[in-house]
Amino acid sequence: GSLLQPESLLDAAAKRVAGSWAFERVEGRFQRIPEPVQRRIVYWSFPRSERQICMYSSFQPGRAASSSSSSSSS
Repeated sequence: GSLLQPESLLDAAAKRVAGSWAFERVEGRFQRIPEPVQRRIVYWSFPRSERQICMYSSFQPGRAASSSSSSSSS
């Protein structure tokens, strides 16, 4: 049988950060974030389940405002 590998400290920390803070906030708070850490935070920032993906992909802030403000002046 196959043994389950424990989660790496990098993944555990990146998952916790991604679940708690926006990446922009992390980037603004710390001057230097190593590239591998940035990649894992970004990876864990994206939704995992199909339901979450559908929910986030259908959310379009400002769409109603932008479509109602466009008018043709002929």
